[in-house]
Amino acid sequence: MNDESPSALPPPAPAASVTASVGSPVHPPAPPIAAPAAVARSSAASVPTGMVVAWVLAAVALGVSASLWQKLSGMQEQLARQSAEAGSRAVEARTLARQAEETVRNTAAKVAILDTRIGDLSAYRAQLDDMIQSVARTRDENLAVDLEAAVNVAQDQTQLTGRIEPLLAALRTAERRVARSGDPRLAPVGRAVARDLERVRAANIPDTAGLLAKIDQLLRQIDELPAGNDVGRGRGEKPSRDAAREPASGWWAKWGLVVSDEARKLLRVSRIERPEASMMSPEQVFFLRENLKLRLQGARLAILARQYEAARADLTAAQIAMGSYFDPASRRTQSAATLLQQIQASTKSADLPRVDETLMALSAAASAANTPSGEK
Repeated sequence: MNDESPSALPPPAPAASVTASVGSPVHPPAPPIAAPAAVARSSAASVPTGMVVAWVLAAVALGVSASLWQKLSGMQEQLARQSAEAGSRAVEARTLARQAEETVRNTAAKVAILDTRIGDLSAYRAQLDDMIQSVARTRDENLAVDLEAAVNVAQDQTQLTGRIEPLLAALRTAERRVARSGDPRLAPVGRAVARDLERVRAANIPDTAGLLAKIDQLLRQIDELPAGNDVGRGRGEKPSRDAAREPASGWWAKWGLVVSDEARKLLRVSRIERPEASMMSPEQVFFLRENLKLRLQGARLAILARQYEAARADLTAAQIAMGSYFDPASRRTQSAATLLQQIQASTKSADLPRVDETLMALSAAASAANTPSGEK
């Protein structure tokens, strides 16, 4: 390229090629280039330096282009790998999303089933609570009714047998069952049972066998009691001193003593405080003794039946009859009166304990258990 001569330069344009537009003046052709040799020498000296710079710039540009191409290729490869990884991850993500969606659907179905079961369990629990409350009310009601029946039976047994052991056993059982129940509605029942239990323990139960034996002894003495209008000495009285002495003389003295005793019996001077007793006939005395026996027999039957009020009434009537129609100065009468007073003293404290407070509390508890909660 540096060997090019000046003859290689393009020739000047011909004069015929210079044309002018219509209406414009025609300029004369340019004068010929002066000193063509000098221009060729200057251009020949400046061309190698520009070419070198151009080649250097081209090499630098080529190197830069190669480096950029390598970087671009690396980036493309990296982007391709990342794109492939992103694609695989997207596929995995879609797979996981499908699995998660299926899991969510299954979970939603299971949650719906669980909600249904929870609703069923709630309904079952409500029914179970109602049943438990009904059973508790029925148990409390049955407990009150059972205890009331047991206490009534025990009280009847105590009245029939005269023994407080059945009543004590029933009250102790009621106290234990009420304490084990824990129902606040049975708290008044527990307090009433405790009070009645103390009352029954402190009760004075008479000796029925001893009372019956005393009444039988008194019945045997009725026929030997001297009536108020009897003349002469009663069978239980001691003989007089003269009769008690042994006669010192013969038979005429004995007959004299007998005659004198009989004469004294024919006439007796005494103070009559009850005229009705002195006016009784022997038949009336017989019926009086039988009536007194009937009174004592009635008292005996009343004691056997644990009807101590009726027994006390019969014993009081017997005491009045014995004091009114029989000789109060006789030892037999005094002994019978003393025995009758002992029987009366035993029957005064012979009232069997009753548990009316416990029965009333149990009846109230049973009525409260039967009443529905909305009516309270």
